[in-house]
Amino acid sequence: MWSWHFAVSILPQLLEAMLITVKATVVGFILAIILGLCWTICRRSSFNLLNGAVLAIVVFVRSTPLLVQLYFIFFVFPNFGITLSPFLAGVIGLGLHYSAYLTEVFRTGIDSIPKGQWEAATALNFSRRKMWTNIILPQAIPPIIPMVGNYFIGMFKDTPLLSAITLVEMVQSARLIGAESFRYLEAFTDVGLIFLVLSYPSSLVFRYISRRINYRYDRSYSIKNKEVAK
Repeated sequence: MWSWHFAVSILPQLLEAMLITVKATVVGFILAIILGLCWTICRRSSFNLLNGAVLAIVVFVRSTPLLVQLYFIFFVFPNFGITLSPFLAGVIGLGLHYSAYLTEVFRTGIDSIPKGQWEAATALNFSRRKMWTNIILPQAIPPIIPMVGNYFIGMFKDTPLLSAITLVEMVQSARLIGAESFRYLEAFTDVGLIFLVLSYPSSLVFRYISRRINYRYDRSYSIKNKEVAK
């Protein structure tokens, strides 16, 4: 039978585990964005060896399960003298896995930039760094924010896999509570509600950010066109 008293009493323990879940998601996603952008830029390199190596990494990561990658990082790396904490191993696993998917998202946004923009940057003698930071990325990122947001929420919902490498996040905490009290219903219901409460507002936030950035970009582009016309 459902017990409201028990469901409320275990919330502090689950919320404490929630902080670990959120922290792992945020840090892992920052790593995924950085690596994904690096993979994308390397894929556009004229150096075939670098291009091929990055492609092999991306294909390998996308073709193997996240759980296997987590096991490898946490249990196999120590054989090579690399011992990581459960949190650090989980963050690296999540970041590496999702970077392979984000690289395709970034590639889509960059490929949507008209060829004339690249030619204009070259004609103005922009350095490669200035071309990417001032021209290409500001135009490529706004349209892909909704897709990036979807992967962020997907990573958040994949954090229960970190319990396989002994990280006590929300699901693992619910399992421990259930094992001690033999009341799994309240524990896992609370976890499901916490995931819902965090995931849905996150999707709304990414949608709002996307609309605001696109609005500012369209407005700025319109003002520049009017100034050119004058």
